[in-house]
Amino acid sequence: MPERSFFEKVWLITLQIPPGQVTWYGRIAEMLTAPGAARTVGWALNALTPEQSRLIPWQRVINKSGRCSIRHAEHTADDQQTRLEAEGVVFDARGYTDFGRFGWPGLDPDEVDFVLERALLPWEA
Repeated sequence: MPERSFFEKVWLITLQIPPGQVTWYGRIAEMLTAPGAARTVGWALNALTPEQSRLIPWQRVINKSGRCSIRHAEHTADDQQTRLEAEGVVFDARGYTDFGRFGWPGLDPDEVDFVLERALLPWEA
């Protein structure tokens, strides 16, 4: 299999986040050994086509403060929060969630390598 683009790697990692859990952009960048690339992770999720965004759980990636902050032509932060609440994620009155309760611990480096080497994106299957 050819080397994956950074965006494809972001999507593969995002697919691993279970329903009812969240992580932040920078955490995905760290898992991909690209600390400091949090903004690029956001760009990758923003680049999903409407069809792809129905297959990749983009809503499970929020900002490091624990708030929804998506800026997208088709989805708003309110849409993102509503999707997460439907999965059981709870937000306080100011729109923050508790990473201690709903945070996804992520993958260790061996798990990341396995996913990137073996997993397929939904449209590749």
